[in-house]
Amino acid sequence: MKLFKPFSIGVIALSSLAYACGGGSQESTETASNSTPAPAQEVKVSLEDKYKDDPIFITGSLKAKEAGCTACHMLERKVVGPSYADVAEKYENTPENVSMLADHVINGNVGNWGEIQMPSHPHLERSDVEDMIKYVLLLKR
Repeated sequence: MKLFKPFSIGVIALSSLAYACGGGSQESTETASNSTPAPAQEVKVSLEDKYKDDPIFITGSLKAKEAGCTACHMLERKVVGPSYADVAEKYENTPENVSMLADHVINGNVGNWGEIQMPSHPHLERSDVEDMIKYVLLLKR
């Protein structure tokens, strides 16, 4: 009789614990087996990581840094001028747009992105500017 009381209390405690953890109900087991798993969340990858192995990205980003474009432009954030990603969203990657945007870089431009003027860069080689424009237009989100 002396062992019966502690034994009963132990069994009740273990039963309560098992029930509280979900072990005492058929309903919770069925619910778990019938539920669908939550969809995996999309992992946001930076544009730099997305295109880091692309030769157009490598060449264009090096030329843009050498030309000093990064003083006014960033990949995904507006600084003085629009982000490269915003430019890529606005313009399709066509030969006509590459030529037009190269003209804007070499000759300067104002009005397409507000009232801040894009200064002219006549010292840059047109082929280098076109490589930079192709790099920028590659950067779609």
